[in-house]
Amino acid sequence: MKLTVDSGRRRADAVLAYSDPVQLIRLGHAALLFETPYVRVLCDPGSYSSDWHHLTDLDAVAVTHQHQDHVDMDGLMALMEINPTARLMAEAAVAEMLTQRGLSPEVAVVGETFQVGPARIEVHGGTHAVIHPSIPPVGNVGYLFQEGDGARVFHPGDSYDHVPEQVDLLALPITAPWANMADTAAFLAAVSPREAIPIHDAILSDAGRALYRRLVSQVVGEGIPLHPVGPTDSFSV
Repeated sequence: MKLTVDSGRRRADAVLAYSDPVQLIRLGHAALLFETPYVRVLCDPGSYSSDWHHLTDLDAVAVTHQHQDHVDMDGLMALMEINPTARLMAEAAVAEMLTQRGLSPEVAVVGETFQVGPARIEVHGGTHAVIHPSIPPVGNVGYLFQEGDGARVFHPGDSYDHVPEQVDLLALPITAPWANMADTAAFLAAVSPREAIPIHDAILSDAGRALYRRLVSQVVGEGIPLHPVGPTDSFSV
């Protein structure tokens, strides 16, 4: 899938009320494109998918942490070449790696907010979930995206530890070496968003995705819909 946007995307004649819905485009595994008529931000361009490789007209790229399923270094280098004006923000260790490769990332510090056009990107979190006591922990940040008074959309990276307030849509990691279904359901319930979509599911079959959605929804209840958004589907909120 190749996604591009023509020059008419930004509506110069529009009243800047920023009330349009945010479109979330899944680009495989944990890669998620936030798009409105005014701004276009890619989060976690990882190695488990190539669907984001040819994106253009990006305003920013955000990386939650250093694991390859969340940042494909070579692919990101090529992506920044075709998006030379896009801002690049990343967790501190990732930012250092990218600097060594000649890029100029901004360090995503927990508690700070990036302003990208009319959109705000809040930085949350701090540490990756524990995979095993023998594996050293790494940093991890989550990004909360909001344009104007529109929907608040949260991508947590690889952690269930931080629960931001007033989330409208949660991009929910549904399976990982560091997670189990009970913790996934508990995190969804704790965040208590208006709705959620699954991410971080490249290791699952279609049957496995359906199973995880069903079990998590069974535990949490119908009050928080977990929509069946596939790895290359889109969703508006």
